[in-house]
Amino acid sequence: MKDLPDSGKLAFGFEEHRTALVGHCYRMLGSIAEADDAVQETLVRAWRAMDRFEGRASPRTWLYSIATRVCLDALAKSGRRARPMELGPAYSIDGPLTPLPADSWLEPIPDALAVPSDADPAERLALRQSIRLAFLAALQHLPPKQRAVLLLAEVLGWPATEIAETLETSVASVNSALQRARATVADLGLEDTDFQSPQSDAQAALLNRYVDAFERYDMDAFTALLHEEVTLSMPPFALWLQGPESIRGWFLGRGAVCRGSRLVPASACGSPAFGQYHDDGSGGPLHPWSLIVLEMAGGRIAAMTHFLDAKTLFPRFGLPLELPR
Repeated sequence: MKDLPDSGKLAFGFEEHRTALVGHCYRMLGSIAEADDAVQETLVRAWRAMDRFEGRASPRTWLYSIATRVCLDALAKSGRRARPMELGPAYSIDGPLTPLPADSWLEPIPDALAVPSDADPAERLALRQSIRLAFLAALQHLPPKQRAVLLLAEVLGWPATEIAETLETSVASVNSALQRARATVADLGLEDTDFQSPQSDAQAALLNRYVDAFERYDMDAFTALLHEEVTLSMPPFALWLQGPESIRGWFLGRGAVCRGSRLVPASACGSPAFGQYHDDGSGGPLHPWSLIVLEMAGGRIAAMTHFLDAKTLFPRFGLPLELPR
């Protein structure tokens, strides 16, 4: 590598920034598949523009700038992604299972693909907080440029002058956009969930009780762990439920297919997560059923998102495609 020219050295080091770029593009777009595409486009643009890189910023900052513009281009052609809870009122337990368009719901991401391993502990904490589903849902309500300004300022800590240069606008416009973005996120109140990193003993105990109750299918113990305003959603379906009794009714009725499941720990969107394996009654190994992402509030489980695209998600999260009994 020492014999490469400076531009070659820069190009050679692009790959070390991939995780940081994927995390940034995921926060902008709400989709890991679209984030991967955006990072690929970012690296292509960076290669083409290498001779114009003047070293006034670090390579990572330069790549972030390119990635932000790539994401803004992508957002100009797409709509808002959302969680089912934002699309309409809660359903009854016998509501229709209507699928949502593939490009309309927020996708989960493994923490390891969005948070660089070389980040210091404070940075890792901030980055994990910024990929929570509630925060992503709030971001989706912002116009693309406000979204970019908020992320560059609040997550990456960029000064207004640098943001203005990236977005080709004025510092005054950046400050105004940041103020409006902060107000919108605060008004939405979509991110009022507990976030603990590292995990506290109390949260670890809560998760252990959750796994135990779910695997034993003890709905009395399970319901006792739920927040009074708990939600259950199952992307890609629009149906969502609210309240412990409604969710209990679902799992004892149409959702009883979950009986006999086993849960394998994972980490998604800065939150506790589990790969859920289904018992199809054949007597053979258990098979992927859903990726469950949990959110906490007040020492209880406040939201359960069961992502049902298991065939796509389990390999992405490094979860096995079958589980011995």
